[in-house]
Amino acid sequence: MENCPCGSGRAFCDCCEPLLSGERKAATAEELLRARYSAHAKLEIDYVRDTTHPEQLPKYEETTARNWAEKSEWERLEIIEKAGGGENDETGDIEFVAHYRQKGKLKTHHELAHFRRHEGEWYFYDGEGVVPKQVVREQPKIGRNDPCPCGSGKKYKKCCGR
Repeated sequence: MENCPCGSGRAFCDCCEPLLSGERKAATAEELLRARYSAHAKLEIDYVRDTTHPEQLPKYEETTARNWAEKSEWERLEIIEKAGGGENDETGDIEFVAHYRQKGKLKTHHELAHFRRHEGEWYFYDGEGVVPKQVVREQPKIGRNDPCPCGSGKKYKKCCGR
């Protein structure tokens, strides 16, 4: 059995395939996100369009989505954080990273996706790119001419700073 592209660890036939085929609807926003990722991986772009919120369909660019899916090798989906989006919620936000390759180069798509229910069903509403957070140094920077923190007695530039 083939593993599901969404990374759930389940077989495709038990995970996202029933959603892509229309056999059932997503019960949560995360389930919809995973199915949309699998739709890209399986080139089922009609599913991506059909699960876009009706208010957002005028903005949906099917050709762009199809080209992106066709020109990418989908590696994995990483869920970073979720807020709402459960079976009893009306809205949900999921931060995720889609890892893929184009022309052999590893790339990432980092997004905060917004989901809404419409007539009882989950739909992707909108998303925004996430800028990586700046790393804040906990300790002061070691200067080139400062003593090396390893305790060797040498200057940092002549020891561990090489």
